[in-house]
Amino acid sequence: MLIKKLPEGDRVKVLVLATDYPRPDGYISCFFIHSRNKQYIQKGIDVSVVSFKAARDYIIDGVKVYTLGTYENMLKECNYDTILSHAPNLRNHYRFFKKYGKYFDNIIFFFHGHEVLITSEIYPRPYDYNKMKFAIVDTIRKVYDKFKLIVWRKYFNKIAYKSQFVFVSNWMYEMFTKFVEIDPKSIKNRSYIIYNCIGEQFENISYNVKTEKKYDFITIRNNLDGSKYGIDIVTRIAENNPNYKFCVVGQGKYFKYNRKPNNLEWIDKNLTHEEVVDFLNKSKCALLPTRADAQGVMACEMATFGIPLITSDIDVCREIFEGFENVAFIDNDDSDIHIEPIFEELTSINVKKKNTKYFAENTIGKEIELFNKQRGK
Repeated sequence: MLIKKLPEGDRVKVLVLATDYPRPDGYISCFFIHSRNKQYIQKGIDVSVVSFKAARDYIIDGVKVYTLGTYENMLKECNYDTILSHAPNLRNHYRFFKKYGKYFDNIIFFFHGHEVLITSEIYPRPYDYNKMKFAIVDTIRKVYDKFKLIVWRKYFNKIAYKSQFVFVSNWMYEMFTKFVEIDPKSIKNRSYIIYNCIGEQFENISYNVKTEKKYDFITIRNNLDGSKYGIDIVTRIAENNPNYKFCVVGQGKYFKYNRKPNNLEWIDKNLTHEEVVDFLNKSKCALLPTRADAQGVMACEMATFGIPLITSDIDVCREIFEGFENVAFIDNDDSDIHIEPIFEELTSINVKKKNTKYFAENTIGKEIELFNKQRGK
């Protein structure tokens, strides 16, 4: 399926709600929303963003970003075909809809993770050095999670007649129905599984098997301190497999409180997409375990790029990587993981053709189809 650009006179006009948003000064947040918006614009869709954290209006990569104040003073009378709400929360999104929802005939909610979960039941316990901080936050979070689900359950049922519900994986949909406790029949023809798209680089560039490799295994995580990202699992594998060279890239305090194996190099920084590609091409295999995730876009980017990838044997990963011949799975709880047989089998596979599961035409293309469906109903 090709994403067709719309004629000027047929432009779909959408308003996007985002708790935070990237800025021209280099500040990065919610980039998964921005990557969508750029491609919407390329396909002829008129996009305006309300960023609840924005202090001023600005334009970034052709995307118009407004403060809530600008919307209230200048834009609330505009006729938008659809409003998109990404990772809706009570503080911003719910309050917005209670006040301005009457102006919109079509609402699309995008669910990316924690916003409709009881996080204490899904996310793993923190590392020891974070337990004190976590104990306070967790107590508050448990109360808030129960409250938010009661509010969302009532509201989603109320406005289901003019809403669509988009989930970034089937696992995310199952968690939504479990925790929000909404009757699946009420959203039967209004719910969609549409995966997050990957960065354009990973569509257009392929893993280079022939370049000289510095590392056997590469792990890239922005946040090493989140126990769900499994840096302890990577460390355990490195300790059990001293003949291999491991590299971990990312920021955090994990190795300040835990011994770093001699065969593991830690690079304390976050990478651009271009730098990620460079590190992947210097490595024979990607190692990206996880204890919980709604999709795991970075792992999808690596798998699509073509590098052999080892991840965790959990339900969401099995779903996400179905059809990828260059992906293998490990048991997070195995205390003595010997990686050699998996490594040898994966690196011997010759991936001849890219898997297009997460290409824009199969992700954003489906979102645009939904916009057009909403507009024409």
